[in-house]
Amino acid sequence: MKKSILFLLLLSLCLSCSSSKNSEEFINKVEGRYLFNANEVLEVYFKEQDLFIKWRGKKDIKPLKVSDNSFYMKEMNEKLIFATDPNVHIYLSEKTEHKGVKYHFKKMDINEKTPHEYFENKEYNKALEGYLKIKEQDSLNPIIREYKINGIGYSYIREKELEKAIEIFRINTELHSNSSNTFDSLAEAYLKNKDTANAIINFKKALSINSENESAKRNLKKITK
Repeated sequence: MKKSILFLLLLSLCLSCSSSKNSEEFINKVEGRYLFNANEVLEVYFKEQDLFIKWRGKKDIKPLKVSDNSFYMKEMNEKLIFATDPNVHIYLSEKTEHKGVKYHFKKMDINEKTPHEYFENKEYNKALEGYLKIKEQDSLNPIIREYKINGIGYSYIREKELEKAIEIFRINTELHSNSSNTFDSLAEAYLKNKDTANAIINFKKALSINSENESAKRNLKKITK
């Protein structure tokens, strides 16, 4: 409780010392999109010199201005600090909960997209390139976990978006080429899309990796008998 009161007092003091409006120089430097994580974007924009943020589907989030380059965003419970040296980026003010980890979000190039954005734009090969780049940089990144991508694929099947299901499963086979399960899932999506030829190819691929894959054996038997 005492810590919260102290924080609010310090915040009020900072607010009273800073200009309520942002300078044109600051706006021109920091407005844009920032890579929040390998597949997610935080967008910074301005209305009448007031800073707003779009994040995780929420628009017009207005953080409290703490100083000329720092803002408190209650949706994150974090203080965002804008830096311009050597490159424009955002970093989070360090606090105990971070356990020594430093968080930095780089500003993206104008035409830069995340793999998810490429995918939603139906630029599937560029999405694959993006996911492979994530794997190259961090093979343990949660974004490229096999089960997570498979889950996305099956959600597309439930929504009857079979093209997306096939493409996300195809990406998963590239990311996890030694997994029988990824090829089995891709084959199921082809089968749902009435593409028997490609379903057979991928069920066979699944079995070549793991001959005990019961799902692949059962489905292949059904469509080849």
